[in-house]
Amino acid sequence: MSIPATDEPPSVETPEPPPKAPPNRRRALIEWGVILLVALLAALLLRTFIIQPYFIPSGSMEPTLKVGDKVLVNKLSYDFHSIHRGDVIVFKKPADDFTPGIKDLIKRVIGLPGETISSKDGFVYINGVRLNEPWLPKVDRGVTVGIKPTLIPPGEYYVMGDNRTDSSDSRVIGPIPKSLIVGRAFIKVWPLDRIGTL
Repeated sequence: MSIPATDEPPSVETPEPPPKAPPNRRRALIEWGVILLVALLAALLLRTFIIQPYFIPSGSMEPTLKVGDKVLVNKLSYDFHSIHRGDVIVFKKPADDFTPGIKDLIKRVIGLPGETISSKDGFVYINGVRLNEPWLPKVDRGVTVGIKPTLIPPGEYYVMGDNRTDSSDSRVIGPIPKSLIVGRAFIKVWPLDRIGTL
């Protein structure tokens, strides 16, 4: 007996792949919940202890900072190095400052602990030597007003706004204790066309 010839290859049965397990939606939701919680916690810790954004509410630091600008403040900066003249700092409003609606102020450090600060002919003097202030535009140099000779106590800093004719600063509220200093403003982040370091 002969087997008829065929052009078809012999069939081989292949096992069907096992069905895919349905996705575990509950597990996926839990994983995303944990990821979001960790991200939120990290952002909260970052804002509370390391870097915090601040909004500029007044023109006391013009032209360096304008109303509506946003800056980032490094809260750990002075844990690693001392406060320097020229630093732009954020500090808590002193108890004897009754300006309504403001909790924190931003100014520039001009005088350091133990120094005597004064003004003459519109310029700032530190220990009798005229202070070079490269952070001020040339047209605004020589407009400092009303600094009576002041010996800055230990642990305190004399701060001023860059807008010398319109700033309520240490000329009014006196030197600022280090305990009130929140941190150093180091960069402008808003508006985008004014991004830059301080």
